Formats: sequence, structure tokens, C-alpha cells
Amino acid sequence: MARLDSRSLRVTVRVQPGARRTHVGGRYGQGDPPVLIARVAAPAVDGRANEALVEAVAESLGVKKGAVRIVAGASNRTKVLEVTGVAPSAVERLFAL
Repeated sequence: MARLDSRSLRVTVRVQPGARRTHVGGRYGQGDPPVLIARVAAPAVDGRANEALVEAVAESLGVKKGAVRIVAGASNRTKVLEVTGVAPSAVERLFAL
């Protein structure tokens, strides 16, 4: 997780599309910076998994869907998200789930 400015954070996320249920939380691997795990029920077809990811992360952090955007890795399992209007502690809480 990296702070861009007083309102924005960048978070690296590892996505598992086609999961039984959508869930955001946990840490992928032991590297630094930490990588957040996100499981989405949507398949990786026609951008549906990316849409589901943005919605799930926004809901988990309590922000609007427009506050979350994919800035890198749109076609990869590992993506970088930019989130605005959220405290770093809210993101850190997701790593502990």
C-alpha cells in the first residue's frame, strides 16, 4: 500500500475470478508491500471480474464505486488499484481478515 497524497492510496490486489462467493480480505504471499486478496464470483470474461473487483473493494472500504479504479494490470490477476477518500487503517484492516 502506498500513499499518493492526503486523499489517495494505491493497493496491490491479487484477484481470483470465478470464486464461489465474493470476498475481499487477507494477504497474498509474504512480500513487501503487502498484496491484498480478492475473490470475485464473476468470471474473467469481458471485464466482468474487474467490475466485480471494483464493487467489492469499494463496498469493503465503505466508499463509492467511483472512488476505486484499476490503474495497472487490468488483464492480469495482480492489479494495482487507486482508492480515494479512505484512511490507510481501513485498508490495513482488510489485510488482517
